[in-house]
Amino acid sequence: MLFNIFLLIAGLGALVWSADKFVFGAAAFARNLGLPPMLIGLTIVAMGSSAPEMFVAATASLEGMTDTAIGNVLGSNVANITLILGITALLGAISVSSQTLKREIPMMLGATALAGYFLYDGQLTRIEGLVLLVLFFALMGYLIWHAIANKEKDPLIDEAESEVPKDVPTPKAILWLVIGLVLLPLSADWMVQGAVGIAKAFHMSDLVIGLTIIAVGTSLPELAACVAGVLKKEDDLAIGNVVGSNLFNILAVLALPALIAPGAVDAAASSRDFYMVMATSVALAILILLTGKARQLRPWHGGVLLATFIAYQVTLFLS
Repeated sequence: MLFNIFLLIAGLGALVWSADKFVFGAAAFARNLGLPPMLIGLTIVAMGSSAPEMFVAATASLEGMTDTAIGNVLGSNVANITLILGITALLGAISVSSQTLKREIPMMLGATALAGYFLYDGQLTRIEGLVLLVLFFALMGYLIWHAIANKEKDPLIDEAESEVPKDVPTPKAILWLVIGLVLLPLSADWMVQGAVGIAKAFHMSDLVIGLTIIAVGTSLPELAACVAGVLKKEDDLAIGNVVGSNLFNILAVLALPALIAPGAVDAAASSRDFYMVMATSVALAILILLTGKARQLRPWHGGVLLATFIAYQVTLFLS
C-alpha cells in the first residue's frame, strides 16, 4: 500500500510538472517558428491543461482499463466545474465578458450531449472515437478561423496570447519539449498503477478509480491555471481554462479509449456519471449565460459547486 501511495504521489507530481514543461517548450518552439501568439494561445496553451488527462487515458486504454480512461474524462469534467471553479470562485467573484466563451459554452454542451448519446448503448466504438476526433479538429479550426476573421478585441484571446512564452532560445524550448514528451507517458503510467493499487485494496471498480483519484489528480493543472488567472485579474481565462479543458476532454481525450480499446462500457458511466457531467455543464451555462448583464460566478456559487463535488465523491465511494 505504501509503495502504491508513493507511486501515485510521484506520478501525479511528475505528470503535472512534465505537462507544464511540455506546454512551455511546445509554445516557445512554435513561437520561434513564427506562428502567431494568438494561434499558439488558442491551441497549445489552451489544450495544455488537458495533457494529463490525455496521457492517462491513453495509458489506461493501452493497459485494457477502458472504464478508467472513460471515468477520467467524466470525472475530470465534473471536477473542473465543481471543484476547480468552486475553489476559484471562493477567492472572489469571477466575471465573464469574452464573446469566445459565449460560443464555446454551447459547444461544450453539444459535445457533452453527443458523448452521452455514444455511451448510451453501453459501447464505445472506433467509429464513434473517430467522429469525436474529427469534430475536435473541426472545432479548433473554426475557433482559429473566427479569431482571425474577427479583429475585435476579446479578453480571452488577449489573455491566452499573454500566456505564450517570449524570448526562449530554440534549443531550450526543444529540450523542455523533449523532457515533457518523455516524462508525460512515464508519469501517467506511475499514477495509474499507484491509483489502481490503492483502489483495488478498497475494492473499487475501474470506473470509480477514474472518476475519483485519477480525475482529481489530472485536474490539478486546471486548478493552478484558474487560481493564477483570477489572481492576475484574468477572469475570462480562468473560466476559459475549464470550458476549453472540458471540450478537449470530451472530443479528444474520450476519443482515445474508443480508438485504442473499443468495447463495453460500465453501465454507470452512461447513467449516473454522464447525468452528473451534463447537469454540472448545464448549471455552468446557466450561471454564465443566463444571469443577465452581471455574468459572474460569486463566492456563494463557489460554495454550492464545492458542496456538489464533495457530495458526488461521497456517493462514488459509497457505491
